[in-house]
Amino acid sequence: MAFDVARVRGLFPALGDGWVHLDAPAGMQIPEQVATAVSTALRAPVSGPGGIFPASQRAEAIVEAARRAVADLVGADPAGVVLGPSAAVLLQRLADVVSEGWVAGDEVVVSRLDHPANVAPWQRAAQRTGASVRWAEVDIETCELPEWQYQDVVTPRTRVVAVTAASGVVGTRPDIRRIVDTSAEAGALVVVDGSAAAPFLPLDLTLMGADVLAVSASSWGGPPVGALVFRDASLLDRWSAVALDPGARGAERLELGPHAYPLLAGLVASVDYLAALDDAAVGPRRERVLSSLRSVKAYQAGLLANLTSGLRAQQHVTVIGDAMRRVPAMAFTVRGVKAADAVEHLLSRGVCAFDDPGTHGVFAVLGGGEVGGVVRLGLAHYTTGLEIEQLLRAVAELG
Repeated sequence: MAFDVARVRGLFPALGDGWVHLDAPAGMQIPEQVATAVSTALRAPVSGPGGIFPASQRAEAIVEAARRAVADLVGADPAGVVLGPSAAVLLQRLADVVSEGWVAGDEVVVSRLDHPANVAPWQRAAQRTGASVRWAEVDIETCELPEWQYQDVVTPRTRVVAVTAASGVVGTRPDIRRIVDTSAEAGALVVVDGSAAAPFLPLDLTLMGADVLAVSASSWGGPPVGALVFRDASLLDRWSAVALDPGARGAERLELGPHAYPLLAGLVASVDYLAALDDAAVGPRRERVLSSLRSVKAYQAGLLANLTSGLRAQQHVTVIGDAMRRVPAMAFTVRGVKAADAVEHLLSRGVCAFDDPGTHGVFAVLGGGEVGGVVRLGLAHYTTGLEIEQLLRAVAELG
């Protein structure tokens, strides 16, 4: 495996601003090849699909290429890839169509660990239909999402289990396979949000076993588009179509209207970027994606270990969570300092991070609002050890 962070950094024009970008949970910066792909597609003649002239055929080719790219990323069939403006929008569409037949007494299971994008749509669907929402809770000490609890929260009335492959705020990676196995016994549809996991982990939808996997391209430096990937493409024919085209088939049934073709061209380029993160990777794109993300995982593990140990060594800092399996997202509090003030101090030292009031999501369960909020940050493909040291020095000044 060969991961050269200096080479990777050279792919990102935005890094010339001089800031330490530990703001990856909001989306990574854009590689040059992605920006070029979008701008090139904007200049090219592209029309709507369905015509026999070149501009129309170009649109169809872009959509097909985008489906193949996402399929290569997660190990799926391109026929099961639904494309749209964001993972959040697509999850809302999915919740709307899946819940059409729900009745009072049906249940949906969501988790405290999840992003609102994979919680709010199911809550709204339950409220509209009279179904009940059941919660899978986190361990307040480790921020783990214990899989054994799904034996209790999933029942024969459970219609959907929504869970994240990784938390973008505390980094926890639940044991999705065990959750899927428990949910399958009840016949529930399992919807996994893979947005925070996709930039750092080799994903395989077949091994994961989930019915639907949502991803957001901006999380790995792609354009603002998302995808739902169905392990079994025939599921798409089970529910009502939302497409404006009455002739829509397969994945098109969940695609509302015309695509943003230049952004889909950028999506293809972003998956190609992921496939080339390990410059020694060879073979078909799927194999290169797996090899590259294994290299990313190994590189990030070292950075995350240094960051975690460096923060825990500072007595005025409390790191939130201690999950065994995680992606490089981090949250912490500083004793006697409000999160907003801590982030302002980091800003003065050239470090980009977020403050969270701690009054919603997993931080509300952990009492983050009672201590003045939480500092959030995350590593990216282009993060270096020197940047971790710069952050640790800045946090030490708050003690």
